[in-house]
Amino acid sequence: MAKKVVATLKTGTGKNFTKCIKMVKSEKTGAYMFKEGIIPNDQVKEFFADEKK
Repeated sequence: MAKKVVATLKTGTGKNFTKCIKMVKSEKTGAYMFKEGIIPNDQVKEFFADEKK
């Protein structure tokens, strides 16, 4: 199933999106968590700049 998703993202309108992963520290426990999302290319900087997202 993952191959189908990757193939879809590489063709057509999928080139306009980027998969982003960032590490965020939890305020309660102090542990690190990973936040990820598939976002439009023009919003990548906002994804990494926003601390609370």
